[in-house]
This record gives sequence, structure tokens and C-alpha cells, in this order.
Amino acid sequence: MKIILKENLKTLGQQGDVLTVKDGYANNFLFPRGIATMATASNLKIQEENSRQGLKKREKLKTDAESMSENLKDMTITIGTKAGANGKIFGSITPLQVAQALKVKGFDIDRRKIEINDVKSLGIYDAILNLHRDVAVKISVEVITE
Repeated sequence: MKIILKENLKTLGQQGDVLTVKDGYANNFLFPRGIATMATASNLKIQEENSRQGLKKREKLKTDAESMSENLKDMTITIGTKAGANGKIFGSITPLQVAQALKVKGFDIDRRKIEINDVKSLGIYDAILNLHRDVAVKISVEVITE
């Protein structure tokens, strides 16, 4: 079944993409959640017009993301947490904590756009910020004891 995505899905594609998926996936998951619509001729024309009108807006978003990535490049943020004597922290560092540390520095980035691997001990780790479809920046996250 051909569908048009209404939202960005990391595993499937970006908003406006026309994809072919299995009927059950579309009927049982995508359509009920409002993530996609069926790719009929009229829906394709509507999507085409919307994409034409949204081109300028997307270009502005991309240039804003690129300028923000220049400001974030080579940035190191510090997150304090409780840790044991052997340097192992209690719990783990989450994208939410990284987003809060970035907000303190003046950057408002959604936690869902932050990728960080399991952080279970003190040290310096890399986090990837997906600012735009084509723009991603890597920052350093230093985990220290409080």
C-alpha cells in the first residue's frame, strides 16, 4: 500500500515521503495514529502543493539549524551526578539531562533530537544532536560527581 507520511519517523522516513508499506502496518499502526495518509491522486496533489509552499520555510529551518550547529560545535557540557567510589554512577545519563544542561547554556533543543549511548560511569562521552534532517552536530558530555 502506498502512503504519505505526515510526521517524521526515524525508522520509516521524513514528513511528505511517499512510501510503500504492508497493508496491516498502515491500517493498524500508521492510519489510527495519524502518522500517514493513503497516497491517492488527490492526496498526492495536496502533498505536492504543501511541499511547494513549505520549501521556503524548510530552507529557513535548515539555515537556522546550521547556524546553531556552528555555535554548538566543539562544545562541552558538564553534568553532575551521584557516583560510587569506583566511578560508577547511580542510574544513567539520559537525553533529558543533556537537554536541560544545554538549556542552561541558552540552547533549547528537544530531548528526542539527542542521541547518547549508555552512560553508566564518570568520564567524557559524545552526544549527537540532530538539529535538522540534514544537520547533526557532535558535542562532548562530561560526567562528574556532584
